[in-house]
Amino acid sequence: MNGIININKPKGITSFDVVRIIKKTLNMKKVGHTGTLDPMAEGVLPICIGKGTKFAELIMSEEKIYRAEMKLGEITDTYDIEGEVTETFDFSHITEEEVVKVVNSFIKTYEQIPPIYSAIKVAGKRLYEYAREGKEVEIKGRKITIHNISNVEVNIPYIKFDVKCSKGTYIRSLCFDIGKELNNGGVMTSLTRLKSGIFNVEDSIDISGIEKNDILNNIISIEDIFSNLNELNLNEKFSKLVSNGVVVKDKALTSTLKKNKAYRVYDFECGFIGLGELGENGFKIFKRYS
Repeated sequence: MNGIININKPKGITSFDVVRIIKKTLNMKKVGHTGTLDPMAEGVLPICIGKGTKFAELIMSEEKIYRAEMKLGEITDTYDIEGEVTETFDFSHITEEEVVKVVNSFIKTYEQIPPIYSAIKVAGKRLYEYAREGKEVEIKGRKITIHNISNVEVNIPYIKFDVKCSKGTYIRSLCFDIGKELNNGGVMTSLTRLKSGIFNVEDSIDISGIEKNDILNNIISIEDIFSNLNELNLNEKFSKLVSNGVVVKDKALTSTLKKNKAYRVYDFECGFIGLGELGENGFKIFKRYS
């Protein structure tokens, strides 16, 4: 069994808990997720199965849409409501107009500092491990993009909004940053991932009580995942070259392709073999399926 299944992760379990459940249900080892959702978060969690695991990184790189709620007036060590409160603030002077202006000001690309309680590695060790040991560590900012923020609802001290963002964005950090910009504190109180790439929460399936047939009936093939890419059918000559890892420079092939554009590649005998691209040096498979 190979492909991706769109799971609706509930609150209270880890992303790896979902992976464990799928592994046990299918009695398979090659299962992985495409981007961690914190235990308190819920929503879309695409799970890669079999050869689908080869494409996890590509799927993780897609844009995400979240529905978030945050609370003004405090800061916690985890940047969410479940952490230990480290500082409190008076928020009675903050107006709805101020909040909306500040929230919308984050529609931009900026260097975001991840929370200390995160799975990012520094010197081979995850940040949350440093935090649990009480050790200080320098956390470098990472360039992320907030493409859009919409459906902003303000009921001070609570703020709700939908956010479309790039890979690597921490919504907990966004909530902290919004609070900071208001000269206040901000913690995330709830988070739902509505969309990850082509996967929508409306089309996701519940993990509770999931059975093998549920997965069989809902698994999406890798070909379908990348159906937006143009199809490239190789003849016998080019199929053999590409299959052997050769970078093809023959103009009989390269002249028909656009540079730096990905294609779904099909062998003349074996069918779908992966994703390919024409670069400066020629055409090659950059993500192999078979």
